[in-house]
Amino acid sequence: MDRIRITKQFSFETGHALYGYDGKCRNVHGHSYKLSVTVIGTPISDTQHVKLGMVIDFGDLKKIVKEEVVDVFDHATVFNKHTPHIELAQELQQRGHQVILADYQPTSENMVIDFAQKIAKRLPENIQLFSLRLQETDSSYAEWFASDNLG
Repeated sequence: MDRIRITKQFSFETGHALYGYDGKCRNVHGHSYKLSVTVIGTPISDTQHVKLGMVIDFGDLKKIVKEEVVDVFDHATVFNKHTPHIELAQELQQRGHQVILADYQPTSENMVIDFAQKIAKRLPENIQLFSLRLQETDSSYAEWFASDNLG
């Protein structure tokens, strides 16, 4: 049976600051992120199955990505939990803002690794995460491919 890749795209707004960085991105700022999630699998061939012909229902994939990424990161501000901005982060939280204190520097590269781990855990057994593309600006993005991360 043929294996097929399907992709669903998502958008969300997130702020961040890069602790210790030597450029402008050390300041708190935000991006309009675009996330493309590609999974691979075999289309359902059981003629009695309500999802006949689908690798995964786009709605099911949307639910996973929204719960794990979009609903968590949209309109949040992400800081490295070791940042000297910790007081700012705590004050923002006290004022009702959504703040994420990550175990990593919140670069597109590290965010896409985090997202890949979260999404892969939620996929059905017969579906594999193939790739993620996290676009930070019109001209800049980070990509994660399962084939680059075997072993």
